[in-house]
Amino acid sequence: MTIQIYNYGNCRRDFTYVDDIVEGIVRVMRKAPEKKNGEDGLPVPPYAVYNIGGGQPENLLDFVNILQEELVRAGVLPADYDFEAHKELVPMQPGDVPTTYADASALERDFGFTPKITLREGLRKFAEWLMQYQLAFDC
Repeated sequence: MTIQIYNYGNCRRDFTYVDDIVEGIVRVMRKAPEKKNGEDGLPVPPYAVYNIGGGQPENLLDFVNILQEELVRAGVLPADYDFEAHKELVPMQPGDVPTTYADASALERDFGFTPKITLREGLRKFAEWLMQYQLAFDC
């Protein structure tokens, strides 16, 4: 199996570990929206939109390299696995953008929370989970 890496790996994305996403959602859910009335005296629906992300775009090739290292470290893949044979660097896809990241300043302001799990830490947790998942189904 080959993995296609778009824009020849020159994309940057804001990877956010699922535990940080859940923590952000829980914090938002625990704080009841403030009830307000508009100028006409009628209630204004309480809502806000929050980005939950670290705001730290990472290079896609760095992501792939760290994932490789962590999959080997966890024993999911053998140390001699030929990663290069499974990478295909391809052009940017139509409509794609080179960099995306979250602006979580509203989340920090209203809830005192910013995702904290680093890319390496998140990929390590994923690789360790994957190894345990594989072991559970190999029995």
